[in-house]
Amino acid sequence: MQTRGITVAGLAGGSGKSVVSVGLTAALARQGKKVVPFKKGPDYIDAGWLQLAAGRKCYNLDPFLMSGEALHRSLQRHGQGADVVILEGNRGLFDGVNADGGYSTADLAVALGLPVLLVVNCTKTTRTVAAMVLGCLRFDERLDIRGVILNQIATERQRLLITEAVERYTGVPVLGAIPRLRRDIFPMRHLGMIPHQEYDGTAEALDFLVATVSAGLDLDRIDALMEPIHLDRSLVTDAPLPPADVRIGILQDAAFQFYYSENLEALQRAGAELVFVNALQDRELPELDGLYIGGGFPETSARELAANHGFRDSVRRAAAEGMPIYAECGGLIYLGESILLDGREYPLAGVFPVRFGMSKKPQAHGYSVCRVEKDNPYYPVGTEVRGHEFRYSTVLHWREGEAELVLGMVRGKGFVGGRDGLCRGNVFALYTHVHADGTPEWAPALVERCRRWRGRG
Repeated sequence: MQTRGITVAGLAGGSGKSVVSVGLTAALARQGKKVVPFKKGPDYIDAGWLQLAAGRKCYNLDPFLMSGEALHRSLQRHGQGADVVILEGNRGLFDGVNADGGYSTADLAVALGLPVLLVVNCTKTTRTVAAMVLGCLRFDERLDIRGVILNQIATERQRLLITEAVERYTGVPVLGAIPRLRRDIFPMRHLGMIPHQEYDGTAEALDFLVATVSAGLDLDRIDALMEPIHLDRSLVTDAPLPPADVRIGILQDAAFQFYYSENLEALQRAGAELVFVNALQDRELPELDGLYIGGGFPETSARELAANHGFRDSVRRAAAEGMPIYAECGGLIYLGESILLDGREYPLAGVFPVRFGMSKKPQAHGYSVCRVEKDNPYYPVGTEVRGHEFRYSTVLHWREGEAELVLGMVRGKGFVGGRDGLCRGNVFALYTHVHADGTPEWAPALVERCRRWRGRG
C-alpha cells in the first residue's frame, strides 16, 4: 500500500486538534496500520502523546527551525514504510510569526502537499461555524481542506445544524463530531497538556480517546481522503549507524522529558551510545563521556531532585573534571545553585552561580534566534542558532562574571540582558532549545567534544 497522509489543524490553540490527532493515531494504529506521527512546531508534549498513541517515534517538522530541504528529507526518511502519516499542526491554521502567516501550519501543509482535516471548537455556536470554514477556504486557496471535525458538541441538534450549514455553504464534508469531554482526559499545565511521563492514567486516556474517535468520526472516510505521498527512496540514507565510541548520558525521568527524537538520533549518527539516566532515582552518574540534559519541569520534582544528594554531587564533580555537558532550559535550571518555590529553597547541582524562581506568567514563549559571539566548545563564533524558548522560570540572582554568556539574542529573551548561553569549561547551558535538523552542527560538535575529553579523537 502507498503511504498516505493528512494534516490535522485547528482554528486556534485549544480547538481540540490534539484530541483528534492522538485519538485518530491510536485508533488507526489499533487497526493494525503503521502510523508515523509528526508534530508541527516546537513541541515536546503533544509529540510525546502522539508517540505513545502510535507506538513509534514522533518527529517534529518546523519551517522556522528547519530548511525546506530538511522538512522534506525528514518526511521522506521517517515516512518510509508507513501506511499513514499524521501531522498535527500548532496554534491556529494560519498563525505564523508575522501578518503574512509565515511558518504557519497552512504553509507547512502546502509545502508538503498534505490535505487538511480542520477541527473546529463549536462551543456556543452553530451556523457561524460554516462562515469560519468558508473563510479558511477563501483565505488561502492553495490549501486543500478536505474535511471538518466538530469539537465540543453539546447536543445532537447542534451537531445536525452545524453539519448541514457547513456542507451546504462550503461543500466540505463534516466527517465527525467530538462531544464535550471530561476535563481530566488530558490534565493541563501552563498552556497545554502535561507530559505523559507524569500522568498515571495514560492507558485509560488512550482507551477513552480511541472509543470516542471510533464512535464519533467516520474513520473510513477520513482514511479515504488522505493524500498519497510519493516517498523517494533516493532521498533517504540507509547507512548503518557508525560504531559508538563515546557514551553520552541523557537525563530522562519525570523532571526531564523534552528531547526531540531527531536530536537523540543525530547523536547516535555522530557516534554516540545513549545512556538513559534518572536524576530522581539513580545514586550517581554512571561512567560517561558526556551529558545532555534537556528541558522539562524540574520545578515539579524539585523536592526529589534536591534530596538526591549523591546524584547532584556527581554532576557537579563531572562538570569540574571537564566532562562535556550540554543543557537546555530545565537542564540549565538543574545546573544552577537552587530554585525557590513557595518560600522554600531547593538545592540543585550548583555548577553555575544562579538562583531560580518561578512566575505565574510565561517569561519567554516562542521562537528565538541567537548569534554566537564568544568562544565555546560547541558553536563557532558568528554562527546563527535558531531555536525556541518556553519558560515560567525567573533568574532571581546571578553572580555575574563567574560564568560567560556567549550568545547574543537576535530574537527572544534569553537568560538575562538579551543574552544566553552560560559557558564554563566544557559545560554549556542555555534557555534556547535547538532542533538537530535545523542546527546540524550541534550533535557532531557535542560528540567530538566528548571524544577529545576522553582522548579518543
